[in-house]
Amino acid sequence: MIEVRLKPGKERSVLRRHPWIFSGAVKQPSELPANGETVRIADSQGNFLALGAWSGESSIALRVWTFDENESVDATFFRRKITAAFELRKRIFNGALPEACRLVYAESDGLPGVIADLYAGYAVVQLSTAGADRFRAEIADALSEFAPRGVYERSDVDGRTREGLPPVTGLLHGSEVPDKIDFTENGIRFQCDVRHGHKTGFYLDQRVNRAVVAAEMLSGAEVLNCFSYTGGFGLAALKGGTGSVVNVDSSENALAQARIHAELNGFSETQFQTVCADVFQYLRRCRDAARSFDAIVLDPPKFADTVAQREKAARGYKDLNLLALKLLRPGGKLFTFSCSGAMDDDLFAKVVASAALDAGADFRIVRKLAQGPDHAVSSAFPEGHYLKGIYGILAGRQTSRRA
Repeated sequence: MIEVRLKPGKERSVLRRHPWIFSGAVKQPSELPANGETVRIADSQGNFLALGAWSGESSIALRVWTFDENESVDATFFRRKITAAFELRKRIFNGALPEACRLVYAESDGLPGVIADLYAGYAVVQLSTAGADRFRAEIADALSEFAPRGVYERSDVDGRTREGLPPVTGLLHGSEVPDKIDFTENGIRFQCDVRHGHKTGFYLDQRVNRAVVAAEMLSGAEVLNCFSYTGGFGLAALKGGTGSVVNVDSSENALAQARIHAELNGFSETQFQTVCADVFQYLRRCRDAARSFDAIVLDPPKFADTVAQREKAARGYKDLNLLALKLLRPGGKLFTFSCSGAMDDDLFAKVVASAALDAGADFRIVRKLAQGPDHAVSSAFPEGHYLKGIYGILAGRQTSRRA
């Protein structure tokens, strides 16, 4: 096994069991490993630190598989790790997993670059790193124990480009997946399009927050669901007893599936409306027309992939929340989210507070929201916490300081 040594003093994060080692911390190895190859990671003196996957293309040169020198990274390793992830989810959900949930959450489950979601007996897996890609067969075989109907790959994520990997999709194990997989979440019927849908076909990370929206709805309320995708939050609002929902998204394909979801759950076109539009433009049209709502959900796509993009992303989040706060009726509820890992909780809260100030809104934060418990974050890898949310109420209007 090739040994890769770190520069003096660069082992501190590894000793804290953080799984990433950036290229700047690595000495040039005398023998260059193949992309994805498992290597022995040592400090500058040659003392063992970990076994990890080498990536010659990424700024993250090494991702740790194990801190145990006596452990082999092989089929047994992946079977043990994925079994441990399954047992953790059983404890999280008190013994009975929901029909759809996250089974493997990458670094937080000790498997960098491996995401696996379960949908009614199928597993959909994303392999985003060179190391994960190298063990495709072993990972698929291990997943098949918990997904008896089939394992399908959706490794078409942007991160693979940074690893020097092409996009890959297709069946890995078992039966071919249907065009749509039916499942139920919080009493709502959904369909997952694993071939073409976002992520692995559905936003499982918002399960708990959809339940929060359902619980906070008032009878007869008018709700605006922005970046609605296939209508998850809109359906949750209707399930909670609201009067009507306007779902806005720029994808007509997503809205078509949203309308199917509404029909599956017995909601009429009057209750569940769809608008294909740019959300920012739609919000401005509503502002200019003096239209208002009792509740607004903002669940935009990622605005920032890196820290360098954070300032621009903050401006986008502020504009979005400013527009929404101007459309809320007194007593109205805002559910606003950021899935940008580069935006930490404090910065997101400051952005929303700044938007409230400029909107002349006396905005009260009721609770903070986050990704679901099946996306549990390792204490050694805080980067795993990416979904930030705020649920707040417009207590009243103040004099706006700015136009």
